[in-house]
Amino acid sequence: MKPYKIPVSVLVVIHTADLQVLLIERADRPGYWQSVTGSLDAVDEPLLETAARELFEETGIVADGERIVLRDWHLSNIYTIYPVWRHRYAPGVTENTEHVFSVEVPRDIAITLAPREHLNHVWLPYLDAADKCFSFSNAEAVLQLPRQVRELG
Repeated sequence: MKPYKIPVSVLVVIHTADLQVLLIERADRPGYWQSVTGSLDAVDEPLLETAARELFEETGIVADGERIVLRDWHLSNIYTIYPVWRHRYAPGVTENTEHVFSVEVPRDIAITLAPREHLNHVWLPYLDAADKCFSFSNAEAVLQLPRQVRELG
């Protein structure tokens, strides 16, 4: 039996300098578009490490800390886990705490999707990307992108 997921996750908004946002389509729910997301592998896994791992696993993008830098927004959202995914968590767990990150990449960066997790990817202007996100917290993060980019510089 697979161990239960830890109800602490990261959301990584991938974008270009001109605020084009990369969205990926879930393989287990075609038509559900999102940014990179993923849970901690261990309760003591640092959030930045989780974000870098999930970024690489889901897109093939390596956050090298120099050219590709993950930025911690120091923002978290607590949301109710969708019933369709609740079986992945321990009995009685209904909420997840999601920590938001972003990463600016060149528009021509190679994207290598994890085929068991995602079907397609698309680059969209940030407002269009926010409209396409199935998750409210993901859409909100995308809408905050211009302000976060200004503040995090």
